[in-house]
Amino acid sequence: MISAPLRGALAAALILSAPLAASGAWAEEKPSAPAKAGDTLPPVELTIDMQDGKPRCSPAELRLPAETNVALQIVNHADRPITLTAPGQFENRYVLHADGDLVHVMSNAGYLVKQGGRGVLKLKTMAEGQYPYACTSVQNQDAPFKGTLVLAPPAG
Repeated sequence: MISAPLRGALAAALILSAPLAASGAWAEEKPSAPAKAGDTLPPVELTIDMQDGKPRCSPAELRLPAETNVALQIVNHADRPITLTAPGQFENRYVLHADGDLVHVMSNAGYLVKQGGRGVLKLKTMAEGQYPYACTSVQNQDAPFKGTLVLAPPAG
């Protein structure tokens, strides 16, 4: 049997906690809402081919909205693994998710796309501006394909 002073203390605790419970302060934390369909723009495709024995990325001028979540579909038609680089853009703080035949390069500067591979790279793009990007292979490190990553103000 519970003593009278203990009963009183329990009753007081229950009375004091009632407003907290009613306000939801003790409620379990709800998981965050799933991402909305419009949170990421439609995928943009980047293809890699070989031309004169060297990798070539297309488009040479890759246009994306600045400071926006984007999905970059990467398709490697080359007969070898290709490293795609874009200094700054592939740092962990900008990469939301990588899927498929993509391997993050330890320098944080790029992704290796497996021979004949494909993958999706979901990114939060950097600030507005023009940045270099490149495609290269082990055999052509001295002569990489160089393109321009153009990050324009988002529409709307």
